[in-house]
Amino acid sequence: MPPAPNRLFAYACLALSMSLVGSYVALSKPLAAAIPVFLLAWMRFGIGGMAMLHWLRKPAEESPLTPQTKRLLFLESFLGNFLFSICMLFGVSMTSAVSAGVIMAAIPAVVALMSWAFLRERIGARIWAAIACAALGIGLLASAKPAHGAAAAQNAWLGNMLVFGAVLCEAAYAVIGKKLTGALGPKRITSLINLWGFLLVTPFGAYTALHFDFGAVQPGMWLLLLFYSLAASVWTVWLWMTGLKRVPAAQGGVFTVMLPVSAALVGVFALGEQLAGAQLLAFALALAGVVLATLPVRSTPPH
Repeated sequence: MPPAPNRLFAYACLALSMSLVGSYVALSKPLAAAIPVFLLAWMRFGIGGMAMLHWLRKPAEESPLTPQTKRLLFLESFLGNFLFSICMLFGVSMTSAVSAGVIMAAIPAVVALMSWAFLRERIGARIWAAIACAALGIGLLASAKPAHGAAAAQNAWLGNMLVFGAVLCEAAYAVIGKKLTGALGPKRITSLINLWGFLLVTPFGAYTALHFDFGAVQPGMWLLLLFYSLAASVWTVWLWMTGLKRVPAAQGGVFTVMLPVSAALVGVFALGEQLAGAQLLAFALALAGVVLATLPVRSTPPH
């Protein structure tokens, strides 16, 4: 039986959400080359915050924020917004968009590992295999030699490590989010953690802005900044939550495969990068890991 139209719409939302994540990971590379990282992060949170001002208002049915919820909101923003943005933006400025996409594909496996460690969720053999695929893929990237000499190799290694730091931050964001969704709606969570992210990066962003020549930025970069800010702060979250209303979370997770695919495609076709042999193998391992980590388990019917 073919899927219902509502289910097809949900699939489209999930696929587009992860495609946007992969594309803004890749496109943040030219942005980080044109605008200092702290200033870029500050403007991203500011633009996203202006687009979500109406989401900050407390719904009438929502309970007052408890001290624990406030702490979780801060941690969610500090790890998932502030540190994630800094690690990712510095990381992609030093490595290729293709490599960043391969490393970001480890997110489902790392989320499973953190859920096992902190939430005591069970990990099956398939998840351990996904973790092994992610580790092998990242190991292959670490052993690959960039084509631009020793200095580039050193920067690529550091860039890959920073992108993996972003993966750890994003996984922590997902684990903490499991607790937050029991107390707040997705729009309120998104707007509040974006506000915290803006406050955290403001001292660094404002100081950088004082010494930055805004006139030197090409008009196309400002359009790219607008896309990056709205995609990272608003669109991807709304699309993901809309899709998950009609699709089980485990099944929805399959669509994270679009993240490394879109990051690599943008890197190759928009940024002129090339897929070397080691990167191609790492990419295949990354995709295998995503599928292993996110495909829903087929339940056995009772006898």
